[in-house]
Amino acid sequence: MRTYATFREIQHDLQRGALTCQDLVRHHLSNIEKKSHLNAFLSVFPEEALERASLIDQKIKNGTAGKLAGLVVGIKDVLAYTGHPLQASSKILNGFISQFNATAVQRLLDADAIIIGRQNCDEFAMGSSNESSAFGPVLNDADNTRVPGGSSGGSAVAVQADLCQISLGSDTGGSVRQPAAFCGLVGLKPTYSRISRYGLIAYGSSFDCIGIFAKCVEDVAVVLEVIAGADDEDSTVSRLPVPQYAEELSRTLSKSYKVAYVREIDDAEGLQPEIRDAIQRKLDHIKNAGHSVDVIDFPLQEYVLPTYYILATAEASSNLSRYDGVRYGYRSPQTTDLQSLYKKSRSEGFGKEVQKRILLGTFVLSASYYDAYYTKAQKVRRLIREKTKDILKQYDFIVMPITPTTAFKIGTHTDNPLEMYLADLFSVQANVAGVPAIAVPCGEDKLGLPIGLQVIADDFQESKLLHFSDALTKMN
Repeated sequence: MRTYATFREIQHDLQRGALTCQDLVRHHLSNIEKKSHLNAFLSVFPEEALERASLIDQKIKNGTAGKLAGLVVGIKDVLAYTGHPLQASSKILNGFISQFNATAVQRLLDADAIIIGRQNCDEFAMGSSNESSAFGPVLNDADNTRVPGGSSGGSAVAVQADLCQISLGSDTGGSVRQPAAFCGLVGLKPTYSRISRYGLIAYGSSFDCIGIFAKCVEDVAVVLEVIAGADDEDSTVSRLPVPQYAEELSRTLSKSYKVAYVREIDDAEGLQPEIRDAIQRKLDHIKNAGHSVDVIDFPLQEYVLPTYYILATAEASSNLSRYDGVRYGYRSPQTTDLQSLYKKSRSEGFGKEVQKRILLGTFVLSASYYDAYYTKAQKVRRLIREKTKDILKQYDFIVMPITPTTAFKIGTHTDNPLEMYLADLFSVQANVAGVPAIAVPCGEDKLGLPIGLQVIADDFQESKLLHFSDALTKMN
């Protein structure tokens, strides 16, 4: 069976009887087996997926199928799916089975999507390379010696290698957009609160967003339209109406946009020249298409990454305190009393990267340092958001890299945390500011590794962002 570039092509063949949902599921299951060395999936649900495909095939014949009938989806191992394992790729949640569906997962099922399995990720979504998983690293399908990016590496590789058509990941500091860039995909982080976080394992609650991986912008629009919107289970989710993203995408791009490019990025240490050159070529294409591009200053650029890591680790310290070996998950067999149960279960159950971030977060929340670090970082975060919003009042979009380099070799940065954290240098701004951002393919480097371009828009401007990004992918 051929690989489909868009979900629209799949639906066309389903409607004319040239394809069945069962054919699709068998195709993806075959690819998962052939490419098991990529380690993208932690669990695959073959019997369940085929049974569901059969039911949806019947719905298609009856004319009662939902909007996503025929869409085969993988979900990152941080999203709850009733009756299925949920571990956040961590030993500390060994044996845990989800008791309910995440809202985003439930909405996929309600629209007749087919969930084929749960996908590997950095432990508790903490990482930029998918090397911190308790189940081993995920390999990039473009070059198996290189990382796929993190933390949603398994979700990215699954779409890249045609193991499923769409993946849901999570983006706390770039964990959808960075793997999308490394794997040559489209990856959307929506506005904070656009998609309900109910059923998403928390890392940094004021940063976490559910995001979407796809081969094209159109597929992202279709899925976003289904899973976004108000939810009584999440008090932080927006109640703004959800636009018809896919329909609006089909309209002709009739206006010229104003695009900003941050001057400080060109001077950033470690930015791979090929990425700078690829983005400059794309900016030239944007100008040639009739849009304006201005180079601007963002004087707070150097404060974005430290602000993110102070606040995200603080929230992680608080959120992960619930994993203590008492009620569920891993419990150390070496315990002698309650205190040793807590200490040994957590030190044996959590990996080194997670332990490191818990310790950092606990430190910045401690009485002696709370005002010096946490309170100050909150104030700086507000300034970053205000400055970003000021730019987006004058310009439609901010264009910038997603990553300083293309996909690096496995093991390259594991001994130097600073180098690993610098991989988030350009991706965290959208999370700190809470605005939507998308990764789109932007060529390849001399080794044939994908380069990604990032586009940022103002709050709840996903329609405009998707429309412009779709046009970007077609500019040559």
